[in-house]
Amino acid sequence: MSSSESGDVPNKAMGEELEKGSSVQVSSASKDLTRKVLWKLDTRILPVLAVLFLCSFLDRTNVGNARLYNLEGDIGITDHEYDQGLAVFYATYILSEIPSNLILKKLTPQVWLPCLTFFWGVSAMCLGFVQNYAGFIGVRALLGLTEGGLLPGIVLYLSTIYTRGELALRIGVFYTAASLSGAFGGLLARGIAEIGTRGGLNKWRWIFVIEGLFTALVGVAAYFLLPNGVGSAKFLNPEEREFAASRLHAASGHGDGSHREKEASEKFSWSEVARGILSAQTWLTASAYFGILSGLYSFGLFLPTIIAGLGYTANEAQLWSVIPYAVASVITVCTAFLSDRFRIRGLVMLCSLPLAIIGYGVIANTNDNKVKYGMTFLMATGLYSSVPPVLGWLSNNSAGHYKRATTSALQLAIANCGGFVAVFIYPKSQGPAYRQGHTIILGLLCAGWVLILLNSLYCWKINRDKANGKYDKYHGYGDDRDPSFKLVL
Repeated sequence: MSSSESGDVPNKAMGEELEKGSSVQVSSASKDLTRKVLWKLDTRILPVLAVLFLCSFLDRTNVGNARLYNLEGDIGITDHEYDQGLAVFYATYILSEIPSNLILKKLTPQVWLPCLTFFWGVSAMCLGFVQNYAGFIGVRALLGLTEGGLLPGIVLYLSTIYTRGELALRIGVFYTAASLSGAFGGLLARGIAEIGTRGGLNKWRWIFVIEGLFTALVGVAAYFLLPNGVGSAKFLNPEEREFAASRLHAASGHGDGSHREKEASEKFSWSEVARGILSAQTWLTASAYFGILSGLYSFGLFLPTIIAGLGYTANEAQLWSVIPYAVASVITVCTAFLSDRFRIRGLVMLCSLPLAIIGYGVIANTNDNKVKYGMTFLMATGLYSSVPPVLGWLSNNSAGHYKRATTSALQLAIANCGGFVAVFIYPKSQGPAYRQGHTIILGLLCAGWVLILLNSLYCWKINRDKANGKYDKYHGYGDDRDPSFKLVL
C-alpha cells in the first residue's frame, strides 16, 4: 500500500465516525482533543456571532417598538408610507445577500462581517434623526443594504469551521439571539423610553440612537475577536489548529478529505454559482423558509402592536412580548441539538412547524384574548425552532465553496421576500384580530410543510441513486455530486 493510500485510512475512519456514527473507535486522546477544540470554538466564536445577530435583529425590528411611541406622527407619515419604509428595507436587504457572500472569501470573514455590522449600526443611528418620509425611506434602504450580508455570511463562515454534523446546533445557538432579541428588544425599548425627551429627542429617536451606537461598537470589537478560520485562530495552540483542520477534512463527506482541500484552493467560477442557483434543494428549502420568515417577520414587527391591541398599554405590551421569545429561545436550542444528534433536518422541521400552524390556526379564529396570547408561544416556538434545521440543511448538502456561498445566500434572499408579505398583511385597520394576516401566514406555513416533505424525499432519492451507481461519473469531483457525499435528510 502506498503512503498516500495509508494516509487516507485514519481520515476515512474519522469521517465515518463523525458523519455516520459508525463503530469505528477514535482514540481517547483524539476525543479529548475534539472536545477541547470544540469548547474553544464554541466559547470564542459563537458568542461573538450571537451578539452580531442579536444586534441585527434589534436594528431590524426596533422600528416596531418605535412605532408605539408615535414615530409616524412625529415625522408626518401615514400607515401606508410606514409600510413602504419597511418594504424598502427588505428590497435592499435581499439584493445585497448573494454579492456579499461571493466576496466574503476574498475580503475574509474577520474584516467583512465586522464592517457590515459597523455600517448598519451607523445607519440605524441615523434613523433617530430622520425628519420626514424621504429620510425614513432612504435610511431604511441603507440599513437593508448594509445588514443583508450578515446571516448568509455567518452560515457560510460556520460551515468552514464545523463539521456537517455539528452545524445545526451552532446555528441554533446564535440564532437563539434572534429570539432573545425579541425579549431584550422589548425590555430595552421600555427602558430607553424612560429617557423621555432629554436632549431634544423623542422617546422613539433614543431607541434608534442608543441601539445603533451599541451595534457600531460591537462591530469594532468583532474585528479583534473573530478569526478567519481554524487555521488562524489565535486561541488555539499549534497542535489544536492542526487537529481542527484535519478533522474538517476527515468529516467532509469524503474519506480522502478532497472536499475541504478543494475548497481551500478553489477559485471563483460562474459555473459553481449556476450550480447553486439551479439546485432543486435551494428552491424547495428557500420556498419553505419563505413561509417561515413571513411568519417570523410579522411576529417580530407587529407583536407589540398586537398585544397592545389586546388591551395593554404600550409599556405593558413591551413587557408582555418578552415571554414568548424567551420560551422559543430554549426550544430552538433543544431542537437544533436533536437535529445534530440524529443527523436529520427535514424530519425535525416536519415536527416543529405544526406547532406554529396550530398557533396561527387558533389565533385567527378566536376572540379570547388569553387564548390569543397563549398561541403566541406556539407561534414563536414553531417558527424559531424550524430555522436552524433549514439553514443547516442546505449548507450541509452543498459542497464547493462558491456553490455553498450561492445556495446559502439565495436561500435567504428568496426567504427574506417574506418581509414584503409581513409588511402589508397586518395593517392597523384589521386590528386587533388580524384574521386575514394570520390566515395568510397559516397557508404559507402549511405549504412550507409540504415543501420540506418533498425535499426530504428528493434527498433520499439522490442518496439511493448514488448507492445504485448513477453518480459514479462524478467520482473524485470533490463536491456534492461525488458518490461518497451523502446528503443529509
